[in-house]
Amino acid sequence: MDGRDLVRSVKSVGSVGAGQGLRTVRAAWRRRRSDAVGLTPRGVERARVPGVLREVEPGPGGGVVRFDRSELRVLVAANGAVFWGWDGAAPEPSYALAGRCPEADPRAALEPDKDGGWRVVAERATVAVSRHGAVEVRTPGGVTLRRDLPPRWWEPDGGGRARWMQRSEVAADARFFGLGGRAAGPRLRDGRYRLWNTAPGSGSGDGASSLTMPVQLVVADAGTHLVFYDSSWDGAVVLREGQEGAGSGHDRPGTSVLRMDGGPLRCWVAVGTPARVLRVWAALTGAPAVPPAWALGHQHARWASGDEDEVRRIVAGHLERGLPLDAVHLGAGHHDGHRGFSVDPERYPKLPQLAEEMRRDGVRLVSAVAPAVAAVPGDAVYDGGVAADAFVRDATGEVVRDAGRPGDVVFPDVTHARVRAWWGRLYEERLTQGFAGFWHDLDEPTSFAAFGEATLPRSARHWLEGRGGDHREAHNVYALCLARAAHEGLRRLVPEQRPFVLSRAGWAGTQRYGGVRSGDVAAGWPGLRASLGLVLGLGLCGVPYSGADVGGRGGSPSPELYLRWLQMAAYLPLLRTWTGPRAGRGEPWAFGDEILGHARVALEERRRLQPFFMTLAHLARRTGAPYARPVWWTAPEDRGLRDCEDAFLLGDCLLVAPVLEPGADRRAVRLPPGRWYDTVTERVHEGPGRVLVDTSLARIPVFARAGAVFPVRGADGGVELEVWAPAPGRTGGGQYVPDTGDGWAEATVEWYTARWRDGRPAVEREGADGPVEAGRPVRVRGLAER
Repeated sequence: MDGRDLVRSVKSVGSVGAGQGLRTVRAAWRRRRSDAVGLTPRGVERARVPGVLREVEPGPGGGVVRFDRSELRVLVAANGAVFWGWDGAAPEPSYALAGRCPEADPRAALEPDKDGGWRVVAERATVAVSRHGAVEVRTPGGVTLRRDLPPRWWEPDGGGRARWMQRSEVAADARFFGLGGRAAGPRLRDGRYRLWNTAPGSGSGDGASSLTMPVQLVVADAGTHLVFYDSSWDGAVVLREGQEGAGSGHDRPGTSVLRMDGGPLRCWVAVGTPARVLRVWAALTGAPAVPPAWALGHQHARWASGDEDEVRRIVAGHLERGLPLDAVHLGAGHHDGHRGFSVDPERYPKLPQLAEEMRRDGVRLVSAVAPAVAAVPGDAVYDGGVAADAFVRDATGEVVRDAGRPGDVVFPDVTHARVRAWWGRLYEERLTQGFAGFWHDLDEPTSFAAFGEATLPRSARHWLEGRGGDHREAHNVYALCLARAAHEGLRRLVPEQRPFVLSRAGWAGTQRYGGVRSGDVAAGWPGLRASLGLVLGLGLCGVPYSGADVGGRGGSPSPELYLRWLQMAAYLPLLRTWTGPRAGRGEPWAFGDEILGHARVALEERRRLQPFFMTLAHLARRTGAPYARPVWWTAPEDRGLRDCEDAFLLGDCLLVAPVLEPGADRRAVRLPPGRWYDTVTERVHEGPGRVLVDTSLARIPVFARAGAVFPVRGADGGVELEVWAPAPGRTGGGQYVPDTGDGWAEATVEWYTARWRDGRPAVEREGADGPVEAGRPVRVRGLAER
């Protein structure tokens, strides 16, 4: 017996009580025994590389290049995306792709390249394959954006899945972004990043995150590209930024070394502007879901138990103080014995009535849902799952039992369509209780075992859409499948409403089914900065609707920290304040009258901008562009902007510079090219450049782009267009997508142009036969300093 495991066992029994502690210890030892039986030792492994190129076989959009010990399939899709796969790997099956693989580009053809290699030339990129299996992605002008060296596999002598490694090189000036939600982001520095969804607070290093994906967005002087290695197995990537003029005046390229424990070696690449590569990515992995309008307002979450009176007190407290509130989230504490799809009858005896009272005040009720099912005969969910043969089994055919909040738990195998359909029907119980939305918790999935990995045994068997496999392949896509089950179930149960599903974990394609609350970010000023990096990183991986809980987890924020976090979150896609264990009170009035006053301003500004957020949500569905974007979004060639991580763009109209340090009364802000207005003083600033701005507790710096046109809520509750004066002799513009309600009706994009006319900015709407009057109230700003 490992001494460290013995210590962990004793600590577990002492920290959570004898009953639950012994349960977590038993679960850990069951996992260890299960993996000992169900996983075949690797033994001796043989290394393999592709070898020398032998022949090629042209095909639609590219072709197959054969080497001594492997073959490479190259395909350029009609949308400009490039695919290649080794050892016969095809684009499908894939949990990442939305629907079928896109059609091949008939104009792309395999042709000879220099030094005995071959290449596929397409409109946006050229893919060149060398004699020994290196793959280069080049711009149409011939500049290399990425070079994948010949891969290496390690194959067990006894057969089974091969581990593999792919080393890649990028330009010396390139910057790495992506890999899912990373607290160290959005720009990823030198280091090792694990690709295994890990519950926050599990103690795992390597930049552990609840939502990882092997997606890199790389920005360099020569251009931007996105690369996705489509394997859901456990792995890690080691990044090292390049250095210009390193070693005798030669540039040292940036490097990415990806090691995966299994799965196919296949990838997709998109080349172009940041907007274009995200559009291609959304076309491949699915359009982001549009949340209901209320989900773009202020949501308040409670993890603790409380009761109906406590919920009423929270809602009344907001209404009495004039604080906008759109939803209250109830955590696992409202369940009966922490059992999902249940309600504590003593503390919530009339939950549907409470939900109806709240709805009359414009407030929705949202329920926490976790995949762990209490293994208690007589429990309706457990009995139904047993009858449906829905639960994950081990290599011997026995249902896997683990430890969770309710005690002994089992998990549904949501990689099976039949099980997803069964799970999706369970949400009907939540709907009858009055809940309007759902947030998935512990969906990595998470085990409460005393030691070892905080998830299911790696040997646990999964259906994997009929292919069969174990948890090593299923783990990273488990939360994605759970979100799919909820989304599809809710569409059947309430077909007239857009579902609200918020996940903690996920994988490539998660945006198809809802949004993400980006992990349990730790309390403290580092957590504030991390929450911004998480949201921006997820947006660059195609997940535009996300946010972190205001104030963080695991501690009580100071009044100043709480306010600064709220001020920033008011401009992020998901605004959720939080009250939980060891987090103190999370309502604004708990921090004193001064903080309450400033918090009211932030929340009122969020409500004023709600039509703009709704527009960004509809545009994200059409284009894949995130709501919150790095400041280099429209100027990736600006190296100074590429290194800027303390500000962000909201759409193309606003630049938000949150206060990320305690005691700051001024801060420097780097502006992209163009004219920018301070939205409080309306003072004009010219970019690119840096400006020093006041940051008293009353505000964080927000700038509007000259010529911007965007929708806001007017004083009468209707929608008006806010217009910031264009620079002299210039025009501007913007878009408005009127929301058609919380259903599925297709909204029409309204395009507006702002230009100078008779010495004053005028706004016109683009009509079918040319410009017409705006047809909406217009408020022009930015005229004070002309």
